[in-house]
Amino acid sequence: MRDHGGNIDHAAKRFGRSDWIDLSTGINRNPFIPAPLSHHALTALPTGADEARLRQIAAELYGCTADEVLPLAGASAGIQLLPHEIAGQQAAVLSPTYNEHAASLRASGWQVAEVPTVEALAGADVAVIVNPNNPDGREWTPAQIAALASGVGHLIVDESFADPRPDLSVIPTRPANVTVLRSFGKFWGLAGLRLGFAIGTPDLLEGMSRRAGPWSVSGPALEIGAAALQDRDWALDTVVMLSETSLYLDSIVTAQGWALEGGTHLFRLYRVPEAAAARDQLARAGIWSRIFPNRPDWIRLGIPADLSEFRRLQAALET
Repeated sequence: MRDHGGNIDHAAKRFGRSDWIDLSTGINRNPFIPAPLSHHALTALPTGADEARLRQIAAELYGCTADEVLPLAGASAGIQLLPHEIAGQQAAVLSPTYNEHAASLRASGWQVAEVPTVEALAGADVAVIVNPNNPDGREWTPAQIAALASGVGHLIVDESFADPRPDLSVIPTRPANVTVLRSFGKFWGLAGLRLGFAIGTPDLLEGMSRRAGPWSVSGPALEIGAAALQDRDWALDTVVMLSETSLYLDSIVTAQGWALEGGTHLFRLYRVPEAAAARDQLARAGIWSRIFPNRPDWIRLGIPADLSEFRRLQAALET
């Protein structure tokens, strides 16, 4: 098993609680609330028209054309499919970052270097950068991404946390050798729906679609995704809410001596003397967080949903 957040089963088994506040992921805890699903979405196989509608809506939001968009069963599906659609042998992943990128490339036969700087990506057959980065929130402008793309064979840009920061997205000016992955579940808070997108050249997307197989995105995901991506008022209000609550989280945590290391609208990364001890302290209060085996001084927290969750976190920190 690769190390991930969201492993509440492990937390419950170890600490014996059922009332968990899961802050171990970057999933919005104030999700989009969809309307009741149609009979068609629940009972019929997804149609080409259903997918085409979502492609068009996503293209209008992201700033590209519909034939550059492929809906997937989560951005994770794109991470698994892309290594099989790109030619080459040498891959470089800007690290530390989401560990599925390097793991998927290695499982697909690529030789993978996990490198600490953008400059070290140069010359790779395929390079991977997460923007903004998970877990430290590092970010790059579209111009910087384009410059990076010019020095590699193919560039995968994972924009799973970019919904609150459209200024960071390379999609509207995407070079031909760049494929972008977008998550739906994180910002809209509906991770269980399993929806995401790949944005790239139509021929590459066609290969990914063939490999994914028919009906790879469910009817409910297509219908809810289309409704959510069109609700711009909800998105704008949510960006403001996350901006305010992430800063509030920083104020509570740093008051206890934790140092802010970075983050995004959907998670914050802190430096502590012993992350495992800090995680266990919170876990005894039913709050699950994310630590990193290779960085024993890092702990990541998602953004609590409401004042009651903030109060419970603050009480746990003061224990």
